[in-house]
Amino acid sequence: MAERTADTPTDGTDPVAAGDPAPTPLGPRQAGRMLLPHLREHRPAIAAAVALSLLGAAATLVQPLLVGAVIDAVRTGADLLPRVLVLVAVLVVAALAGGVQQFLLERAGADVVLQVRRGLVEHLVRITVAERDRRVSGDLISRVSGDTTALSAVVTSGLFDAVGVLLTALGALVLMGLLDPVLLAVTVAAVAVGIAAVLLTSRRLSAVELAGRERVGAMSAAVARVLSALRTIRASGDGERELAGVVGAAREACDAAVREVRVRAAITPIAGVAFQGAFIAVLGVGGARVAGGQTSVADLVTFVLLLFTLVFPLGQLFGVWTVLQSGIAALTRIDEVLRLQVEEEQPRTPRPAAARGAGGGVRRPGTRPPLLELEDVVFTHPGGQRALDGVSFSVPRGSRTALVGPSGAGKSTVLALVERFADVDSGAVRVDGVDVRDLPRSQLRARLGYVEQDAPVLAGTLRQNLLLAAPHAGEEDVRGVLAAVGLAELATRTPAGLDAQVGEGGVLLSGGQRQRLAIARSLLADLGPGGGLLLLDEPTASLDARNEALLRRALDAAAQRRTLLVVAHRLSTVVDSDQILVLDAGRVVAGGTHAQLLDASPLYRELAATQLLV
Repeated sequence: MAERTADTPTDGTDPVAAGDPAPTPLGPRQAGRMLLPHLREHRPAIAAAVALSLLGAAATLVQPLLVGAVIDAVRTGADLLPRVLVLVAVLVVAALAGGVQQFLLERAGADVVLQVRRGLVEHLVRITVAERDRRVSGDLISRVSGDTTALSAVVTSGLFDAVGVLLTALGALVLMGLLDPVLLAVTVAAVAVGIAAVLLTSRRLSAVELAGRERVGAMSAAVARVLSALRTIRASGDGERELAGVVGAAREACDAAVREVRVRAAITPIAGVAFQGAFIAVLGVGGARVAGGQTSVADLVTFVLLLFTLVFPLGQLFGVWTVLQSGIAALTRIDEVLRLQVEEEQPRTPRPAAARGAGGGVRRPGTRPPLLELEDVVFTHPGGQRALDGVSFSVPRGSRTALVGPSGAGKSTVLALVERFADVDSGAVRVDGVDVRDLPRSQLRARLGYVEQDAPVLAGTLRQNLLLAAPHAGEEDVRGVLAAVGLAELATRTPAGLDAQVGEGGVLLSGGQRQRLAIARSLLADLGPGGGLLLLDEPTASLDARNEALLRRALDAAAQRRTLLVVAHRLSTVVDSDQILVLDAGRVVAGGTHAQLLDASPLYRELAATQLLV
């Protein structure tokens, strides 16, 4: 399963994004190439299942012959017991072979689903932030859960059922030809008409299946949208309209399922009419041949039983065909996800560069570079909006630097480029004098702490959230960072202590508690020698005055052994920073301390005045 890396161009038409064109179903060969690597890991089980399928096919083909032998024995007065015992033994062998084969295939199918799901999840957690922002969570979850489940049926009642039923059908045809070529010709003519009609009817099945799965994905997305904003929807009194949207998506999924059933339903009667016609024709022609002495009653009964032996696997083959079409539709949607652009872990080949400062000047030999520096950085969002235009500045080690400015100035974009959620169009972002593009992402991020603006909290316990970036931290360290950010009471407010649940998205915590918990998580992380660089995007956005003061003291403590880069709208939290950089329209328009900027920057002075700081 090929995957696209961050350096691979994309035309932006991935069907899993809203507004993209409807996907085209994969061809059988493409679907087979996707599934084959997963099946190779189960070759012993599959080989055993195929062998059992051959055994079952042989037992099924022998049964009509044994029944004919029993009829002959009754007619001639020969000993019945040996023939009956052989017939019973064959029936038992066929049943046992079918049971063991089904177990082997069901287990292989479950393992294939597990492998595909693991590959999908591994791919999804590596997709670029830009790709993730374009996707709908509910639809992606539908692909990991529902679409992968369809692959189990492909293995258990699809590909390898086809092997057994094909062999049974071919064997039945051979025996029927040896028994009575005339009746075989009658049978083939009737069955061929039915097969042609079924193939013509079912040629749209793959497209209908894919459309149905797309509608189910859209319904899952609609449900996820409502659940993720349930409080907002109720508070807005908009529940009925949102419910109507979900019901509408469910109705579209139902309509797609009806179209799918309509195609499937047309197959069954067409096949039934063809098979019944073959049976009636064989009885009519065969009866005439018995009356004319051209065949015996025993041979006619044997032929009719072989006809049933042929018809039953052909019916199964039509079922296999529909299962395979469903599997192709599922693989098409899975393939779409696997084509999403992912972050490339390996760095680019480092390019030699002169030692320069962030402003472009040559650094003196032997001087240590700033911990972070941006040089003439230009960045454009995927939609074409220029976010940063020639941004240059440096963050000295052990310092506290603040980025301020109006909304949309590019402050959060700077942090995203440092974290390599995206790469610059031109210019450079350097950590310790090394371009971040020349570092493996894991190595870079091990030196960075990052607190997002929305301060996401993962569903689970308080302890699990805190240990996310520091899995080996001790109890004392955990409680210490909680106290540092004013959250010590969270560890004692319930008997569960640190194992208390925080709810999905931290819903059981207040907004300020979620913000401080995210900060505590970053403070607990080991960022390497010198404490690394701590990036804070609006760290006090959800805090009241009292908790803001507590957090400022925590950041003061953190700044003793870390370098801080803080994005802030509330200037009161950054007035004591070593340097404050003012951004406007993607450019650095001023820099200095709070006092210096009040004198030198009209924009900063305006921002400070609106917050009553002057």
